[in-house]
Amino acid sequence: MQKKATILFVTFILFASNLFAQGCSMCKAVAETSVAGGNSQGSGLNAGILYIMVFPYILIGVGFYFWYRHKKALEKEQ
Repeated sequence: MQKKATILFVTFILFASNLFAQGCSMCKAVAETSVAGGNSQGSGLNAGILYIMVFPYILIGVGFYFWYRHKKALEKEQ
């Protein structure tokens, strides 16, 4: 099992740059064109990306908080 996980991890590392390059090409083109034309749509795009990026971290933080609280309650019972 560990050998399969290692092979999968190495495969992801080797192809990671190709995966990241596919998602942002259109966003980059729109932002560059917007800024070159004098519009402020590029800053709005950056704000939108930050807005979308915050929620997964909030959800993970809330999940860890409840996990930690549950773990402490179990330790207290023992």
